[in-house]
Formats: sequence, structure tokens, C-alpha cells
Amino acid sequence: MVYAPMEPRAYANLIVSIFVTAGLIILILSVSFSGQGLGGSKGTVDSIDKWPIGNLGEDVILSCKFKTSTNSRESTSQVSITWTKEGLSEVVYKYDKGAVQLTEQNPQFKNRTLLFSDAIGGGNASLLLRDVKVGDNGVYYCSVSTPSCSGTASVNLRAAAFSAPKFKRVNTTLTAEAERWFPKPNVTWLDVNDNVLNESETSFFNNSAGITRFISSLQPIKLYGSYTCIIQNPLVKAVSQATVKDTEISARTFFSFNTSAAPPILLPQWHVLAATASVFLWIYQLI
Repeated sequence: MVYAPMEPRAYANLIVSIFVTAGLIILILSVSFSGQGLGGSKGTVDSIDKWPIGNLGEDVILSCKFKTSTNSRESTSQVSITWTKEGLSEVVYKYDKGAVQLTEQNPQFKNRTLLFSDAIGGGNASLLLRDVKVGDNGVYYCSVSTPSCSGTASVNLRAAAFSAPKFKRVNTTLTAEAERWFPKPNVTWLDVNDNVLNESETSFFNNSAGITRFISSLQPIKLYGSYTCIIQNPLVKAVSQATVKDTEISARTFFSFNTSAAPPILLPQWHVLAATASVFLWIYQLI
């Protein structure tokens, strides 16, 4: 039997179809096996908050959770949890087989770290870090090992300082003052229609620790009106709404945090590479 040669257009459509099919196969395999080991029986270690922001002088929790393949509680005598920080040779905190081991702890974290011991058996390896300092900035690693789960999660802690402003009015001048901001913020005033008000003046004062205090004054204002003071640095944004009613001022502040991060770079796993090689071999044979 003699086959007629394919038209160039039909040949091009075949090639496109092959590449689309190959892409779908690779995508399905990637999703199906994502996060699993070679046998697919291992549990996972992860963080629900990979980019936390700690308020200087206050406590922060570095999230770390581990999940076993059976979803059963682990015996704490079989759990090993080690927290380390990028750039440091000593550990931040170590828990091994039911006991805390801090002989190799970095002095920076002495008396400042704690695990939630009652929650370890349920898969909680989160670390409580007390009295956040600027030097605590950086990437932390939570490594967990149990009979049915092993892995490491990373947490990027960013230290900041933020506080809600206090408002006062003198004649036709409305003043906002906040005691603790780091890094140094920008201050913007808006009217009730969210129009930027340029009739303001802001002064900044830094203490010995580099924490910024500011006083921002807006004038003239109406004796009955609503104004918004926006305080923002690269990590934290505070939106303070102040309502003036003659001599009375009511205010409320909402904080939001910059949780954006660069998307992770995912390296192909063995099964994806194998599928890719098989598909391209198939394409080569068809051509």
C-alpha cells in the first residue's frame, strides 16, 4: 500500500498537536507527583507563613508544620526538630526524641526561643521567637525527622516596627503622631473622597536604635470631617481613619503586611524528566 505524502499544513498541525499533548502529559505528571518522594509514602514539612513580619520588641511565631502519610499523631520520643538560621553555624533551637538540646545554640537566641511541646505530636514544629530584634532578619530552616516524615521548610523573617498613630486637634490643625516605625515610612493624608491632601508637614525623629517617630500635621481642616492618614514602608502599611466632630476625634487603624515573595524555582523531578524524554523520543520517531 502506498501512502500519499502529507500536505505541509497537515504536517504542521500534527506537530502542534504532538507538542500540546506532550505539555499536558508533563503537567499532569507534575501535579500528580508534586511533593511526594520516590515511593510517594513520605509525609511533608511546610510553613503556612513563609514571609512573616516581626514587630521589634514583640514576639513572633515562625510557622512549621509536618504531616505524616497516615495523619496519625507522632510519639514525641520519635520526633526530631532542628531550627537553624542561614549564615550561622550554631542551631537556633533543637528538639530531639522528647528532649530539648541547646548545648549548641547560638547565643543570639538564648532564652528567646520555644517550641509548643504539647502540639508537637500533632505535627506542629513552629518556633516562638521572643523580643524580635533587627539582627533576627534572615532565612530560617525547620528540619523535621520522624519515622514517617522527613523534610525541611524555609521561613524568611523580616523585622519591622509599627504602631498606630494618635490624633489630636488644635484649632484647624489635625496632628498624627506615631512612636515606632522601622524602616522609615512615608506619610500621606487623604480627604473623605480619597483625594491626596498636600497641605501637610511631617517631621521624623530617629532614636539610637534606628526606630523612627514621626509627627504629621494637616491644616486647615474642617471642624466636622473625615480624614485618612496612610503610613507605609516596604513591609507594613497602616491606614488610619480619623473623624473630627468639633472637639472630639475618633480614630481606627488597619494594618496590612507585605507578604509578596519571588515565586519558587521548581526543579524537575525524576518522573517528569523521564516523561519528557519519552515524549520527545516519540516525537522524533513520528518525524
